Amino acid sequence: MRVTVWGENVHERRDPSVAALYPGGMHETIAAAIREHLGEEAEVATATLEQPEHGLDAGALGRTDVLTWWGHAAHDQVEDAVVDRICDRVRAGMGLVALHSAHYSKVFRTLMGTTCALRWRNEGERELVWCVAPGHPVAEGLTDVFAIPRQEMYGEHFDVPPPEELVFISWFEGGEVFRSGCCFTRGRGRIFYFGPGDQEYPVYHQPEVRRVIANAVRWAAPSGPVPDAPPPARQSPRGWFERG
Repeated sequence: MRVTVWGENVHERRDPSVAALYPGGMHETIAAAIREHLGEEAEVATATLEQPEHGLDAGALGRTDVLTWWGHAAHDQVEDAVVDRICDRVRAGMGLVALHSAHYSKVFRTLMGTTCALRWRNEGERELVWCVAPGHPVAEGLTDVFAIPRQEMYGEHFDVPPPEELVFISWFEGGEVFRSGCCFTRGRGRIFYFGPGDQEYPVYHQPEVRRVIANAVRWAAPSGPVPDAPPPARQSPRGWFERG
C-alpha cells in the first residue's frame, strides 16, 4: 500500500507554538502514525504545498494508493490543475483521507459538490468522540468513546452530502455535536473525513487519533491497481433488454 501524506506546512514554519508541537511538520507526525500502525503494510511518503506542483505531479500520484490531506491557511494557493488531477485519481480508485480543516480544501469541496461549511469556535474545548459504528474497519481497536482534552469546536450543520457510513460523532463542551467520521465514495475511490486535528493542539500525538488515521488509510486503500484515469461512461448496447 503506497501512502502519500500531504500537509500545507505553513503553520509549522510560521507559528512558533505550532512548530513546538510538530517540529518536523504535522505531515511527518501523521506519516509516523501510519508507519507505527501499518508497518511493512504501507510505504509512506510526504508532500507539501511549497514543492513544485505541491509534490503531487502525475508521477507522484501514480505512485499513491491513498492520499491523506491536511490544509488550513492556504487552500486558495493549491493549483486548480493539481486539484483536478487528484480528483480524477480518486474517481479512478485512489483513497482519500481528509483531516480536520481539509473539509474546506478545494479537493474535498470538489468531490463533495457542496460548500462543506460548518460551525466553528476555537476555545480549546474538550471533545468526546463517540463511535457509532463499532464494527466498521475504521473503528478497529478503539473504545466506544475517547476524549480529546483540547480542540477546536466543529459543529453542525456540516454541509456535506449524507455520509454513506457514519463512524464517529463528536460532542463539545458548548453542547454542539458534529459528524466527525464520515465515509463517502466517488467513482471507484473511497473517502474518509475525520474532524479532530487543529494545529494549535497536540491532537496528532494522541494514540486514539493516530489509530483512526491508520485504520482509515487501510480502509480507503483500493483493492487493486488504480488506472491512470476514471473509467469512461459505458453505452448500453441496442437491444440489451429485448427478449430473444
